[in-house]
Amino acid sequence: MTEKWFNVGKIVNTHGIRGEVRVISKTDFADERYEPGNILYIFKDDDNQPIEVKVESHRVHKNFDLLTFEGLNSIQDVEQFKGSLLKVSEEQLSELDDGEYYFHEIIGCKMITDQGEEIGTIREILSTGANDVWVVKRRVGKDLLVPYIDEIVKEISIENKQVIISPMEGLLDL
Repeated sequence: MTEKWFNVGKIVNTHGIRGEVRVISKTDFADERYEPGNILYIFKDDDNQPIEVKVESHRVHKNFDLLTFEGLNSIQDVEQFKGSLLKVSEEQLSELDDGEYYFHEIIGCKMITDQGEEIGTIREILSTGANDVWVVKRRVGKDLLVPYIDEIVKEISIENKQVIISPMEGLLDL
C-alpha cells in the first residue's frame, strides 16, 4: 500500500549552530504541525525513503518557522537536510470543522462565478496573514488573485472540485 504524503514545509537553510533549521511553511496549521513532540518526515531530493524526526522546538523568526529535532543538536546534523521537504502522512491529518479545508483539497478546484462563468483552476494558496489569497490559473491571460473572504467565496464543493464565487467589481478585469 502506498502511503499518501502531504507537504507541510521546505527546509531552506540552517539557523545558527545548534541544529535549528529554517522552514518555509506550506501548511495551513503551522502551530499544530510543528508542535514539540510531533512526528514529521524529511524527504531528501534523491531519496524516497523518508527520515522520521520528532519536533523538539518551534519558533517563528521573520517569515520563517524555525525548528529543532530531537537528537539533531548541531549544524552538522541538519546541514544535509537543506532543500528537503517536510511531510506528514495522511493518517496524521486531523478532522476539520465544517467550513475548514486543507490546501490540498482546494488546489485543483475549478473556480466558477455565481453566474456560471468558468474562471480557471486554483493552483496555489498564498498566506498573507490577514486572509489567504487563492491563485487561479486562467485559460488565457495572467493568473487571478482571489482573496478568500466570505464576501467573495460563496460555496466550496470538495466532492465536485469546484468553488463558486461572487466577484467584486473589478476582480475579473484583465
